[in-house]
Amino acid sequence: MARTGGVRSGGRLEGKVAFITGGGGGIGRATAERFAAEGACVALAEINAQLGEAAAESARAAADFGGHAHFIHCDVTDHASVEAAVAETVKRYGKLDILHNNAGGSTKEDGPVTEAPEEEFWRVIRLDLYGTFLCSKLAIPEIIKAGGGSVINMSSNVALMAVPGRDCYTAAKGGVASMTRSMAVEYAPHKIRVNAIAPSVTLSDRVKKLIDDSAGIADLARAHLLGLGEPIHVADMAVYLASDESPITTGQILSVDSGVTVA
Repeated sequence: MARTGGVRSGGRLEGKVAFITGGGGGIGRATAERFAAEGACVALAEINAQLGEAAAESARAAADFGGHAHFIHCDVTDHASVEAAVAETVKRYGKLDILHNNAGGSTKEDGPVTEAPEEEFWRVIRLDLYGTFLCSKLAIPEIIKAGGGSVINMSSNVALMAVPGRDCYTAAKGGVASMTRSMAVEYAPHKIRVNAIAPSVTLSDRVKKLIDDSAGIADLARAHLLGLGEPIHVADMAVYLASDESPITTGQILSVDSGVTVA
């Protein structure tokens, strides 16, 4: 990123290609818009075509410094689907520099281990943890070919503090945090940085519904020191981790949580 007289003369992600899973809404959509605005070419990998197309259009409208965005249908729990989506990204944009493993989420079916349905445990493990594993498995070889880059996983404050009643989600996000650290060591020789963002309650449409349905999450929301977070707050952290501004930041679980983990 060049600067002249203190004024930015290029995008922070200019010339980079990013693959964002779950890019159709909330944090994924906000990140796609921010990446495109900073000059990245963005593949929005999303299972919901309507959401994905709308988010890609929004990101294209925000694009600057040569940025672009394109929707690609992708199920992060299916090997063939992820493989095809990564291949389409590389074919369209020529390379891959950034992987943002954003797809995931909990539901109101979650609960204590003695009460949560086994089906919900396996659902969240497959989506949040296995999806992160699978996308990394298939995208990292392309990042290596590009000469290095950044992998940004999504953990959660529930991996860093005790939050009762969400034992399925806690297990998945704790796994993502641990995998982030080991991946950082594994791929450092290839000049790949691997970090995770750990948000707390972030006011996406999905989370707003969870807050309405769960007194426990509502109590947690009230504990935030600086108010509830918005998707843009997480997206701004993702821009930093994706950019050349974080050349030695790796293996970190970075809280974007309005201080809830220290309150």
